[in-house]
Amino acid sequence: MPANTDVSEIYLEVQPADIAYIKFIIESYEILGIIRTVDRTKALIVVLAVPDALDLTHGVLAALGREIPIKQIPRPEEMGDDWLLTELEL
Repeated sequence: MPANTDVSEIYLEVQPADIAYIKFIIESYEILGIIRTVDRTKALIVVLAVPDALDLTHGVLAALGREIPIKQIPRPEEMGDDWLLTELEL
């Protein structure tokens, strides 16, 4: 049976100084997801989470939001469908 390769994208605006902290917390729990910086100047990041862990990932983000400013935002309109591949080519 093939593995489920779907991921959920959770876009966040954060303080630049908090990106490393958020990345450490999310990625230290292997099932929560991975963090990618979408726009360094705006401190815009995305959490790529698997559907099975989505509720847990949102719970951890909510807990982090009680410590540091985190604002969940919709996917930016100017982003193309293959933004991650474009980012990796740089």
